[in-house]
Amino acid sequence: MCGFAGFINRRQKMGREYNQRVIQDMTNNISHRGPDDSGYWIENNSGLTIGHRRLSIIDLSPSGHQPMASFSGRYIIAFNGEIYNFHNVKEELFRTSSQSVFQGHSDTEVILAAVETWGLEHCVNKFVGMFAFALYDRNTKELYLVRDRIGEKPLYYGWKGDTFLFASELKALRKHPSFDDEIDRDSLALYMRHNYIPTPYSIYKGIYKLEPGTILKIHTDSFNQQTITYWSIVERLKSKSNFTYNEEQTSIKELDNLINQSINQQMLASDVPVGAFLSGGIDSSTIVSIMQSQSSQPIKTFTIGFNETGFNEATHAKKIANYLGTDHTELYVTAEQAMDVIPKLPSLYDEPFSDSSQIPTFLVSQLARESVTVSLSGDGGDELFGGYDRYLSTIKKNNFVNRIPFILRKALSTGLSVMPAERCKIYSRLLSVRNDSELYKLLLTHWDNPTRVIHGSREPLTKLNGNIVDPNDDFLKWMQLVDILMYLRDDILVKLDRASMGVSLESRIPLLDHRIIDFAIHLPTKYKISDNQGKWILRQVLYKYLPESLVNRPKSGFNVPIGEWLRGPLREWGEELLSSNRLREEGFFNEKIIRRKWEEHQSSKYNWHGQLWDVLMFQAWLESIKREK
Repeated sequence: MCGFAGFINRRQKMGREYNQRVIQDMTNNISHRGPDDSGYWIENNSGLTIGHRRLSIIDLSPSGHQPMASFSGRYIIAFNGEIYNFHNVKEELFRTSSQSVFQGHSDTEVILAAVETWGLEHCVNKFVGMFAFALYDRNTKELYLVRDRIGEKPLYYGWKGDTFLFASELKALRKHPSFDDEIDRDSLALYMRHNYIPTPYSIYKGIYKLEPGTILKIHTDSFNQQTITYWSIVERLKSKSNFTYNEEQTSIKELDNLINQSINQQMLASDVPVGAFLSGGIDSSTIVSIMQSQSSQPIKTFTIGFNETGFNEATHAKKIANYLGTDHTELYVTAEQAMDVIPKLPSLYDEPFSDSSQIPTFLVSQLARESVTVSLSGDGGDELFGGYDRYLSTIKKNNFVNRIPFILRKALSTGLSVMPAERCKIYSRLLSVRNDSELYKLLLTHWDNPTRVIHGSREPLTKLNGNIVDPNDDFLKWMQLVDILMYLRDDILVKLDRASMGVSLESRIPLLDHRIIDFAIHLPTKYKISDNQGKWILRQVLYKYLPESLVNRPKSGFNVPIGEWLRGPLREWGEELLSSNRLREEGFFNEKIIRRKWEEHQSSKYNWHGQLWDVLMFQAWLESIKREK
């Protein structure tokens, strides 16, 4: 796991010393992603400059140093991530190419050899892994930015004046002299709706997130740009599945084999200690159970616990760890310890991000890093196998709403909207929706109509209201697809990457192997939801490793009691960030709306902790940017 950054100027070519100084400033600002080594490469003719920070996972020797040149010298790469099947690709290279020569045993060398042998577009489809990389072809003078299929690894890019910038994190871009930090109010409106900024947008004007499964090609002389899609979950969904789902036991066995294969590759692709996060839920328990079944030694597992009722899964995680015989570490965190993380969040997440489970995710990453350098996670199971409670509740609400003619619903909605009770307003919005997708958008929304809250904003289109597939064909599958393309990609994966990399820990997600994704998206609904319970098929796999009594229990989230803290120990901090004078002077928020929500929350009239956390995380981020200057 690593981080990289780079730039090229369209007009004026700066000197080598200038480029060297700038790239070192940029990569030093993401040193947490790679504390073990650093390097840079500068093309004298074009001025293209690429820098890298390395966290050594595979091939700990100097042979893994980056940026790395291919054996012929034609290609230069800066790589972030892991290619889990690089041994298989390497063997294929030896069989098919007599020109493959390796000086070390890193997966980075294998990428370069594969590109030289098969070409980028062909070889990237062979890779199983999580990755983002910058690749330069010195012969054609073309720079390629590449991101993995599902978006596990981040990659930002864009033009600032005459300079094209790219980096693993925004904080690297901010160190370039050409960077200006104009905030995109349209992106801020998206953030207020979702608590994250969806791809391809970023908080800054002119800076974008590269879409997963794509290659951005830019010529360093003409600066012509082209985007190539090499993998698309939408296209995979439209295509015929590689699997058959005729029998329950056959399907269960197939999924079991796929997960075992994914975990085996991810455990082997490491020259450093590997552990796992264990929350006690279906997903993490499945990962840990299979890891332990493949290991002759107790694997290391990590859990964070809270003493607050309703926020603690550590007790259940410990029961599973004891049953499996893992080397388990748990840490019960006080409210004070959890709140001590809050000042770190703006720097960690680099742009406004307000999923409050960012706090325990950072704490469990910090705990794991004391013992291991790589930790496996169970993320992705809810989106792939129908695990969220909201899927069932949305289908029920949708069935209820559709039984009422729209004209009557509209009248009822208008009547309820003038009622003072908040519940009436919720029902009013529910009855006003015109179709399935509007309903799901409403249920996912933090701030309804966020353009009323953000001055001077227009909310852009996203996958949620774009035409990806018809929700009428299969509403459950449509909701899952939206979550994979938005919530998983821009909330869950961002949360995990920034929290783990903030402590120089590599996190890996076995369930997001693209072969498992392909299996899951074509899976019939009956194998996902059965007897009003999600993840049916994943449970069947887990029953092979754990008794049902340890598996079946109510689902709980990985959360902290933000609502209570905002009325107690965080009240003074929140009051300072949300003061009327401050909101007016900064000019982003509608001060009256924000203050009303804050006062209603403090009086316990309503619980607005989710909406207020969105505003507070933006305000804290904005303050950190001002301090950085």
